[in-house]
Amino acid sequence: MSRSCKSIVVSSLGALALAVSLGAAQAQPLTVVELFTSQGCSSCPPANANLIKVKDQPDVLALSFNVTYWDYLGWKDTFGRQEFTQRQVTYEPSLGHDGPFTPQVVVNGRADVVGAAPGEIQHLISSGGHTSGPSLSLDSGKVSIGAGSAPGGRADVWLVRYAKGVVEVPVARGENTGRTLPHANVVHSLKKLGSWTGDATALDVPAASGGLSTAVLVQSPAGGPILAAATN
Repeated sequence: MSRSCKSIVVSSLGALALAVSLGAAQAQPLTVVELFTSQGCSSCPPANANLIKVKDQPDVLALSFNVTYWDYLGWKDTFGRQEFTQRQVTYEPSLGHDGPFTPQVVVNGRADVVGAAPGEIQHLISSGGHTSGPSLSLDSGKVSIGAGSAPGGRADVWLVRYAKGVVEVPVARGENTGRTLPHANVVHSLKKLGSWTGDATALDVPAASGGLSTAVLVQSPAGGPILAAATN
C-alpha cells in the first residue's frame, strides 16, 4: 500500500473515531417518567411495580417521588418529602386535576395516568415521545445547556438526587401493613439549580453524596413541560 493510501486510511479512521466520540458525548433525548407514590397508599404497589418494568429502558429516566399527604393514615413514608408533594400539587392544574392523588405517573410534564394497570406507563411513554428542548450534558461537576428557545422566556433547572435501582421497604402500619414494597429510582432530594433563558448556560453541580445518582431537568415553570433531561 502506498504512503498516500495509508494516509487516507489513517485520516478516515481518525474521522470515524471522532464521529463516534462526538456521538457518544451527545446525550440521547430522554423520556422523563415521574411516579408520585406513597407507602401509605394501598393502590400504589401496582404502579411501583410497573415503574420497575420500564426503569431500565435506555431512553427513559424513571423517578419515584414519595409524597407525604397519606402519612396520617398510620405510616410515615420513609422517603416522603414535602417538596415532592409540592411538585405534584404544582402539576395538577395544567394536567386538568383539582388536586393530587396516588398513584400518579407524569410523563415529560405533559400527560399523566394512574399507572397501576398493566402496560399503562409503557403506553404513555410510547405516545409521549422524548423531550425536545436544548442540548443538555452533565459532566465534571457542571451541567451545560445549549442555546435554544425557552417558552415564555425562561425555564427552571432542577437538580435531582436519586438512588438508582430497586429498594424493598417493609411497612409495619397503615394501609400496607405487613407488606414489603419495592421502589424504583427513589428521589432523595430536589433543588432548583438555576434558570435557563435560551442562551447557552453552564451551572455548577455539587458533588453527590451517599452513592446517589444525579439528574438535571430543564422545565417550563409552574409544572410545565420538561424540555430536556440528563442523568449520569
